[in-house]
Amino acid sequence: MSEEKKEEKYFYATGRRKTSVAKVRVYADTKKSGISVNEADYKVYFEKNDILTEKVYAPIKLLSLEDKYRITVKVHGGGSNGQAEAIRLGIARAFLVLNEEYKKELRDSGYLTRDPRKVERKKPGLKKARRAPQWKKR
Repeated sequence: MSEEKKEEKYFYATGRRKTSVAKVRVYADTKKSGISVNEADYKVYFEKNDILTEKVYAPIKLLSLEDKYRITVKVHGGGSNGQAEAIRLGIARAFLVLNEEYKKELRDSGYLTRDPRKVERKKPGLKKARRAPQWKKR
């Protein structure tokens, strides 16, 4: 008497920013459309921070795909801003897998560009990554 879980078809992509990694799945489900991040609504997850929620929602708004897809995201690492930007990149890449015609709009808006900047490591003999101890002549 085991219930078999029905496998839904989805499109998958990964987005990264600094140390944040977002694994994005886009389901063609119009009944339960919306974005859930770590099994919570994205507006709740980002604590009603309007700037971050707009970053996450930007690719959907650009392509006018509101209420057409259900998006689930598993994100870990980094801070809230890095996570939001990783989610945005993951959503844009997933839509690119879904339909190749979205590429020009997403590329022109900068949503397919991976930001490679990371924190530079601390070097031995220095106080921080580049800050040396103060030099004293006498």
